[in-house]
Amino acid sequence: MVEQAKPTDETDGRSGRRDRGAQRKYRLPTEDRLTRAAIHYLDRYSSSLENLRKVLTRKVKRAATANGRAPEEFREIVDQVVEKCRRAGMVDDRTYAETKLAGLRRRGRSKRQIEATLASKGVDRDLIATVVDQDNTSDLEAAQTYARRRKLGPWRTRGQREERREKDMAALCRAGYSYDIARKVIDAADDGEATSAAV
Repeated sequence: MVEQAKPTDETDGRSGRRDRGAQRKYRLPTEDRLTRAAIHYLDRYSSSLENLRKVLTRKVKRAATANGRAPEEFREIVDQVVEKCRRAGMVDDRTYAETKLAGLRRRGRSKRQIEATLASKGVDRDLIATVVDQDNTSDLEAAQTYARRRKLGPWRTRGQREERREKDMAALCRAGYSYDIARKVIDAADDGEATSAAV
């Protein structure tokens, strides 16, 4: 008879994984550790300066709290790391805003949604206005893209169009489009008419 090893207090008995309730050990943040964390984050995600600052601040807060220290002690280190990333060209708010805008427009997002998304990521309001003003895509074109992706209005099957009209209009309005634009897209006779209305 083979004796099985008993799980320790910190693991749940399955291949040494930590129990969800076990306390994770956090090391105190240093400039080097935070720089590595920032590089790792920026390798995976595009970010604005303020968003990177928020990500690093959350990391610092977890580590400082776990070690009985005040997160405010490490604020200067976070600022230094963010500035270092900016100087190295790893973070640029204008490039981030332009890239994010292009991606959101491809998914059919409205001007309002784009402005709100960029503002939530900490992009300066003046920069948001500049980038959005340079965008050549009209809200009507974006609304058509949104409706096509969600199969609303003219992109629905014939039998469902009339009974789902109000819900389709509401979906476009919730997505940040005006009632007038929603009506033009949803009431187009077919997807060809909806597309030609934007031109």
